[in-house]
Amino acid sequence: MTNLELFVLVPILILLLLTQSMLLFVDAKKKGSYPWLWGIWGLIQLPMPTLFYLLFVVWPYKRKIKKERS
Repeated sequence: MTNLELFVLVPILILLLLTQSMLLFVDAKKKGSYPWLWGIWGLIQLPMPTLFYLLFVVWPYKRKIKKERS
């Protein structure tokens, strides 16, 4: 990998990780489900935290809301 590729890929990766982390933190804070955990985990790797967040927070939250409306 050349230096030019590194100068392009590293900032893109940093932006993706920061964006993912902020979005996970803000949404987890709204849903009340450990926002710091999701925010920090979102800074570490990509895209597994988002997939696990969907599985363990978003879908159960939607089911709970749907159940309450019924």
